[in-house]
Amino acid sequence: MEDKRILYVSSEVVPYLPENEVSQMSFDLPKMINDQGGQIRIFMPRYGNVNERRHQLHEVIRLSGMNLVVNDVDMPLIIKVASIPKERIQVYFIDNDEYFKRKSTFSDEEGVLYPDNDERAIFFAKGVVETVKKLNWVPDIIHVQGWLASLLPVYMKHYYKDDALFSETKIVTSIFGEGYQGELDMEMSKKVQFDGVPQEAVADLDTPSYENLMKVAIMHSDGVAQGSEEISSNLTKFIEASGKPFLPFAAKDVLADAYTQFYNTHILGL
Repeated sequence: MEDKRILYVSSEVVPYLPENEVSQMSFDLPKMINDQGGQIRIFMPRYGNVNERRHQLHEVIRLSGMNLVVNDVDMPLIIKVASIPKERIQVYFIDNDEYFKRKSTFSDEEGVLYPDNDERAIFFAKGVVETVKKLNWVPDIIHVQGWLASLLPVYMKHYYKDDALFSETKIVTSIFGEGYQGELDMEMSKKVQFDGVPQEAVADLDTPSYENLMKVAIMHSDGVAQGSEEISSNLTKFIEASGKPFLPFAAKDVLADAYTQFYNTHILGL
C-alpha cells in the first residue's frame, strides 16, 4: 500500500473512545496500512465524551468556519485534530455544539437513541467531505466503519457525484454485527432527499433500522468488508446478492495481508 491514500471514516476510534469492535478495528486497520507506507487520515465525530485535554485536540481554524445545511438549517462546522501517540497518524474530528457536545455517543443515560442521530449522520458525512476538499487531499479509497458514518457512501455517489476531486475515489464499507436497536427518525429518508438524493436510492430508509441503513451503505459502496465474525443472515444474503467485491471476516493475525490484497486487487484493480 506504499503511497496509497486511504481515508478512514469511523463513528468510533480507539484511543479516543472505549474499545469495541468498531473502535478497535478503526485503529488496527489504519495502523497496519500506515505501517506499510500508506498515507492515512482518520475522521470521526468529536463527541462530548472525547477528552480534548488528555488527547491534545486543537481546533484547525483554517478548516473550521463553514456552515453545512442539514434539513434546510445552517449548522456551523468546527474541525479539530489530534495525533495518535507513537503512530504518526492524524485524526480529524468533526464537531458541532448542537450535535456533538452531549456527554455520550449515540444514546442518553437511559440508553434511548438520540432523536437527531439521523441529522448527526448527515452532518458528519458532509463535514468529512467538505474538510477533505479544503485539505485538497484526494483519497484513493474511503473506508467507512460504524453506522453513524454510513451515509457517506450515499453522499459520495449522489451529492458529490459531479465533484472532479473524487472521480477516481473508491468506497469500501465495513459491516459489523452490532448496530443499534429500534429505528432512527422516521423522516430520515426525506432529510437525505432534501440534498438531492433520489427517493429510490434511499427507499430502505423509510424504515431506518440498522439493517436498512447498512443496505443503503452497501448499495452505494464499491466494496464491502465483514468487520465482525458474525453478522445477520439478512445482511449476508444482501451482500451476496449485491455482487459487490466482498472481504469475509479476517482475524487480526491476517488482517494486514487480507485488506492489502482486497484493496489492491478488488478495489483499485492493481
